[in-house]
Amino acid sequence: MVVMRMATATWGGKVIAECEQPIEVEGNLYFPPESVNRECLRASSTRTRCPWKGEAHYYDIVVGDEVNPDAA
Repeated sequence: MVVMRMATATWGGKVIAECEQPIEVEGNLYFPPESVNRECLRASSTRTRCPWKGEAHYYDIVVGDEVNPDAA
């Protein structure tokens, strides 16, 4: 696990998440829940399971009429 410095996640010109210290695990950045703009998220029915990270719940990113399925 590597701790990074300031990171911003954007899609469709909208800031989805911003955090001073996201956590990187296996090349993926993880933002704490309080740093995520939930207005841009819609719950997805997609779930995956990792033996050491547990169950992951996915969200579609929605900006205007554009949807990025299972992107978060």
